[in-house]
Parts: sequence; C-alpha cells; structure tokens
Amino acid sequence: GERPDHQSRSMAITKKEVWKALETVVDPEIPAVTLIELGIIRRVDMDQDRILVAISPTFSGCPALHVMQEDVRRALSGLTDLPVHVEVQLSPPWTSDFISPAGREKLISFGLATPPIHGGDIAGAIQAPVECPYCASENTTRKNSWGPTPCRMIYYCNACQQPFELFKPL
Repeated sequence: GERPDHQSRSMAITKKEVWKALETVVDPEIPAVTLIELGIIRRVDMDQDRILVAISPTFSGCPALHVMQEDVRRALSGLTDLPVHVEVQLSPPWTSDFISPAGREKLISFGLATPPIHGGDIAGAIQAPVECPYCASENTTRKNSWGPTPCRMIYYCNACQQPFELFKPL
C-alpha cells in the first residue's frame, strides 16, 4: 500500500514548544534562574527555514554571551533539524526591570538582592535602600560597586552581618 505522508520534524515544531525548551536554559553565572526569568530571551521568530531567538545580555560586553548563545542552540537541537540562529539584540537594551517576579524570587533564594522596578530611573534605584536577601533588613551598606561580574555589586548587611551581592539596577 501507499505510505502516509509524514511531516518532517522541522515542520512539526511549534513556537510554544520552542519557548518550553528555552525554559530549561539557565544563566551560566547564576544557575538558579533561567534566561527567560531574567528577561534575556526577548523573542522567538520561526519560519520553514529557521528558528531565530533574540537575546539581550545584561551588558553588551557580557562575558557569558557566547555560552548563552550555545546553550540556547543546544536546548533546541533535539527538537528540530531547523537551523537555530541566536541573535544579539542590544536595542532596546536589557534592563533589570525585565526580571520576572519568579526570577526575582529565585535570585533572592540564591542570595542575590534584586533591584527595585525603576522604569528608567536608575539613579533613584541606585539610591534606594537595598534589602538583605538573608534577613530582609534594609540596614545594608554598599562595599563595592563592582562584584564578581559586571552586573553585580557587593553589599554588607549590618543586621545579620552577611555579605551579599545586588543584581545591579540597569
């Protein structure tokens, strides 16, 4: 008899399946949170020839950029034989306002303080009190504007005496 027409794997994948696979891609420097939760993955475009994933790094010179691109490609490689392009989108630039509520909770659980939603008032956000991720005290002191990565600052909690990092308001 006649063989039924089989749809190719590349045609069978949906945008929803792509987003679901991308939910597994964690930040290489903060593995407690995903690139989606950080707001780094900006969009997914698909056609019959390719999948395009646009990402916006926290800094244009982010040292983990190539790792993130490769991790996105790897997450999608088992789903389809379509080529996956990971495009860096610098405009509009990433802002800490893009971090989802779930991402903020995970950062705090990881021991990183989160910046306030600032709507572009970065100067105001930098002056805002920083809540300790360990004891929730606002009796904290900035020790260094540069942490182990360009997107973090070092703080000290005067209440529980724990050092901690703040994800910079950007």
